[in-house]
Amino acid sequence: MNVNKLNNQGEEAGKTELPDVFETPYRPDLIQRAFLATHASDKQPYGTDEHAGLRTSAESRGSGQGLAHVPRVKGTSRGARVPHTRGGRRAHPPKAEKKVGEEFNDKERAKAFKSAVAATADEVRVRGRGHDFDDDVTLPVVLDAEFEALVKTREVVEVLERLGIHDDVVRADEGRSVRSGRGKMRGRKHRTPKSILFVTSEEFRAARNLPGADVVLADELGVPDLAPGGDAGRLTVWTEPALEVLNER
Repeated sequence: MNVNKLNNQGEEAGKTELPDVFETPYRPDLIQRAFLATHASDKQPYGTDEHAGLRTSAESRGSGQGLAHVPRVKGTSRGARVPHTRGGRRAHPPKAEKKVGEEFNDKERAKAFKSAVAATADEVRVRGRGHDFDDDVTLPVVLDAEFEALVKTREVVEVLERLGIHDDVVRADEGRSVRSGRGKMRGRKHRTPKSILFVTSEEFRAARNLPGADVVLADELGVPDLAPGGDAGRLTVWTEPALEVLNER
């Protein structure tokens, strides 16, 4: 399938052939599973110290004392060591060796990735995710190699305005809100909606400060980038060299 390739002025600069992956059928079930499996594997294992609550001289006084067989700190009647005492061990503490990841078949993972890539070319699904862009924009948006040579954020904004997709960045900036709950106490007070995903063949720093935008190398692209939250159809800008790398994958 051929699509129009655009330059930095927003004008047509010829045709480019899309990889066959863009014709993959939409599989939301696999995309959701792939996202959850990736998210689970990123969790950090945690557990308690195996000696927590046991560093004490407490011993049980045995029978015949008129007291329960609870270990007590020597010289006092205060219980220790066992779960129901103050400062005692936990009854069922989390264990670091617990398996927190999820298994996911490699073939299904590959199909989920292909399906997520194909969803970026579906205007109905992209708009369904809430992305905002002009009606005359044709998806997928493919730019020529000179786009990767930009070094300033202002230059990227000018290109996006010419392409008719800068409104999505504005939407993400205006949608920035304060996170509810205690999460705001842990260094992530504000929540910013996802906007444009830039897929390039080499490091591209000019777009990294745009609200809600992400920049990913084509050989490192994954389902979490294409489908944040497991919801496919993210507004994506591809460069022609990135499509070549994607085709090789």
